[in-house]
Amino acid sequence: MKLLRFGPLGSEKPGLLDADGKIRDLSGVVGDIAGEVLSDSQLQALRQIDPASLPLVEDSPRIGACVGQVGKFVCIGLNYADHAAEAGMDLPQEPVVFFKATSAICGPDDEIEIPRTSVKSDWEVELGVVIGKHTKYVSVEDALSHVAGYCVVNDLSERDFQIHRSGQWVKGKSCDTFGPIGPWLVTRDEVPNPQDLTMYLEVNGHRYQDGSTRTMHFDVATVISHLSQFMSLQPGDVISTGTPPGVGVGQRPEVYLKPGDYMELGVEGLGVQKQKVVASD
Repeated sequence: MKLLRFGPLGSEKPGLLDADGKIRDLSGVVGDIAGEVLSDSQLQALRQIDPASLPLVEDSPRIGACVGQVGKFVCIGLNYADHAAEAGMDLPQEPVVFFKATSAICGPDDEIEIPRTSVKSDWEVELGVVIGKHTKYVSVEDALSHVAGYCVVNDLSERDFQIHRSGQWVKGKSCDTFGPIGPWLVTRDEVPNPQDLTMYLEVNGHRYQDGSTRTMHFDVATVISHLSQFMSLQPGDVISTGTPPGVGVGQRPEVYLKPGDYMELGVEGLGVQKQKVVASD
């Protein structure tokens, strides 16, 4: 299934994408694409519904983040061998873990706001993983069974805040609108191998990132297992698993986002995001 959330910011309704690419309203069945709705049993119940029996959503509503009520937005740094080489950094011995504030989350096609004092706002196309059940001390072998589904994430980053403003990376990762998620939550049965997905990102029609999850240093199962040794993961938690090469800070000369720019990015089978860049209020 491809699940989604549609409607105005803060008032999104749950939906699913039917075989014709049309949105069907799930709000009469579940309250949100969140929490226990992401469990294996409830996802299986949703699969039994004939999409044609659900109300058709007319027109083209705003698409929100594909999962609601996110408790943790966990990110993995330097997780692609070719991206680490681009950054001139050694591959880590263990996954590099940091967090984005959940207030950074927005819809896949929402405008991206450049922070007031930003000088180095950057892009990162990533494979997102949405947890479907309580996960603690899980083995690598069992880790993927704890996944509800996968999605596209743009892990936007302000490099000056991230690197030069002291403390952890969170300052450069958590600006409002720096966490577009979606358009869809694609359930794990439709993604038999998360380690074989192509991904790309373009700015103003120029392709900067053109990679594959095949070059991940720590695969999805290893990342989930590793995180679960340090914290429990809950239904609806989002893990952003790292980015391939081609980010702005890796260009020579460096290239950064500015108001008026336009981004398009996608991960194979998981949909496409399209975003206009604007100045923050």
